[in-house]
Amino acid sequence: MYEQIVEEIIEGRRLGREDDLSFLLEGDLESLKKGANRIREELCGNHVDLCTIINGRAGRCSEDCRFCAQSSHHHTGAEEYDVLDTEAFVKACHHNEENGAHRFSIVTAGRTLIGQDFEQIVEAYRQMNEECEKIELCASHGLLTKEQFVALREVGVKQYHANIETSRRNFPNICTTHSFEDKITCIKAAQEAGLKVCSGGIIGMGETWEDRLDMALTLSELKVESIPLNALIPIPGTPLENLPALTEDEILRTIAMFRFLNPTADVRLAAGRKLMRESGKEAFFSGANATITGDMLTTSGNNTAQDKEMLESCGFDIQ
Repeated sequence: MYEQIVEEIIEGRRLGREDDLSFLLEGDLESLKKGANRIREELCGNHVDLCTIINGRAGRCSEDCRFCAQSSHHHTGAEEYDVLDTEAFVKACHHNEENGAHRFSIVTAGRTLIGQDFEQIVEAYRQMNEECEKIELCASHGLLTKEQFVALREVGVKQYHANIETSRRNFPNICTTHSFEDKITCIKAAQEAGLKVCSGGIIGMGETWEDRLDMALTLSELKVESIPLNALIPIPGTPLENLPALTEDEILRTIAMFRFLNPTADVRLAAGRKLMRESGKEAFFSGANATITGDMLTTSGNNTAQDKEMLESCGFDIQ
């Protein structure tokens, strides 16, 4: 069954809500991983996309996302500061470009970005676009308007990040200060402004396997081109601090599931790689073809040099 479905996907079939997808939840994991890897090889090639980020404004976020260390509703002791100056962003972009990263994104805490803070970020992107020609610029600034997305595109931003976090059903259990529909509206506005979209979520927040399946299907329906998958790292002081960590098998099944349902997207490893052996090496043979590397926002990951060494040793192209 797996071989037939894999070949049909490679030939152009796309699975949807009308299909029997129980094999993704109940099927043999090794067969599922093998099938996802073949889809990745045939439709995405052997290249692994490396993305780096900088925390451009930290803490004091008005939103109550239950997983987040930067929410003002929680008491985590996370660092707090206003928007960094342009020089800091440009310096970081040069550094990551020299280290061989393919993408660089500024991420800011908060529901949105307005006024002088937004103008300061726009100027930073303009300078980075002029000075850093070998790295693609991405952005993550909350629920912006279409006009703001146009402004970002005009200064060189190519891709916008806005996670849907989980399924529509489960979203109210994770956040109440904005809605799932707010996220969808944001994604569609970014696409209408001519930006690619990077959107995924977090697993291990108490959701069901059906929620994970629904999230993957929603992203497929939105034609999202980059899907970051985070495995929850429970942070002391957040409402989810006592949740058990996911097993590696659970993470790998999720990655394979997302590859089957989003066969041409970048399935991107994000937080939680340390829950897997060898920094998630097996994930790249289970459907993943991209990763966030270097410093994370509030949870540490592999640095770029370590990732490059590991991926090259596996025969992947990171040029």
